[in-house]
Amino acid sequence: MKKVLIITYYWPPAGGPGVQRWLKFVKYLRSFEIEPVVYVPENPSYPIIDKDLEKEIPDETRIIKKKIFEPYSLASIFSKKETETISSGIIQKEENQSSIQKMMLYIRGNFFIPDARKFWINPSVKFLEREIEKENFDVIITTGPPHSLHLIGLKLKERLNIKWIADFRDPWTQIGYHEKLKLTKSSRRKHEALEKQVLNSADHLITTSFTTKNEFISKTSTPIEVITNGFDSEINHSETKNEKFEIAHIGSLLSGRNPENLWKALKELLDENAEFRNKFRLTLAGKLSEEVLESIRENKLQDHLANKGYVSHTRAIEMQREASVLLLIEINSEETRGIIPGKIFEYLASKSPILAIGPKNWDAQKIIAETDAGKFFLYEETSAIKSHIMSLFQKFISNEMMSVSHDIEQYHRKLLTGKLANLIKNV
Repeated sequence: MKKVLIITYYWPPAGGPGVQRWLKFVKYLRSFEIEPVVYVPENPSYPIIDKDLEKEIPDETRIIKKKIFEPYSLASIFSKKETETISSGIIQKEENQSSIQKMMLYIRGNFFIPDARKFWINPSVKFLEREIEKENFDVIITTGPPHSLHLIGLKLKERLNIKWIADFRDPWTQIGYHEKLKLTKSSRRKHEALEKQVLNSADHLITTSFTTKNEFISKTSTPIEVITNGFDSEINHSETKNEKFEIAHIGSLLSGRNPENLWKALKELLDENAEFRNKFRLTLAGKLSEEVLESIRENKLQDHLANKGYVSHTRAIEMQREASVLLLIEINSEETRGIIPGKIFEYLASKSPILAIGPKNWDAQKIIAETDAGKFFLYEETSAIKSHIMSLFQKFISNEMMSVSHDIEQYHRKLLTGKLANLIKNV
């Protein structure tokens, strides 16, 4: 049995999709003759907590921990609210940013390269050198963001010449929020140089999207494999839904993911159709930016809104299955074409139809089309969005089947773990 050391920042009780990827891999790796050992911070600052996920850690899993210093703890002295907002990924448009947020973004982008967890790099390298030599690991895996963890892998590779796989859940220099970090030219060059070192030094790279793989191909000759995120629940074959025609978004809705044309289309439907007005409910679960809530109020949707806040992963699965339609929203920019939200795979398993709005040539669009799991629209397609919602509503009131999705089994977490295990054995 091969032994692999997984170096990750996000781990239960952290909530959100970032933690679930490697939690699920760890759950199934032993089935493929791979023993996983996980290295995580002892005192992390997680923006989201979901204690239910701790129950999914296999009893036999060894977890190694070491303390981490994070400047967010100091920054919160000045503004706890701004610190929590930035650390959870909610960055408002520049014209709506406070002077404190602007300052914090500048400091985050230019003083903490590649990110605010950089102070864990050197202590971790020193600590893990001894662990690796003592336990004789075959492979190490780093997963980012935070991309500072890849620098732990880089240094261990240089010192021990151990096999190293770098897993990119999101891009590095091409990630959408990089443009909001107020980077100087010097800081941008530092990010690009570190990214280049990691891409060229790892033995193998993993990406979660096809676009990110293509971007990396232009930067390195290191082998790259796409292993998407997935679902771990049973596929839902029940047609039991709520009495309301519920359009739901399960997950954070940040400022850049504000589908104003969707809100406009829903307002028009409410104004024009009494039956729709009587049956419609908009359910949002997760962190919401103030800009999203303001747009909802501007379009007079608040009386139909059920704002649930953050819910546990278990409850999120239930809500996905109860919904009539599931919203999948991505920022409308070229940089986000390669972002495949983790929720899409659990959406597939729910068998509720997906209404997706995002950038042109979005990777998620390909998955939706191949599985017939829903419809994709560009942000500006207000009338088409409106017509599609009405067609779904007509099926809802007629008790017609709303989803005909197929071939979604390929995204089950166990099957995806098999792809990872094969890579570990052959790296």
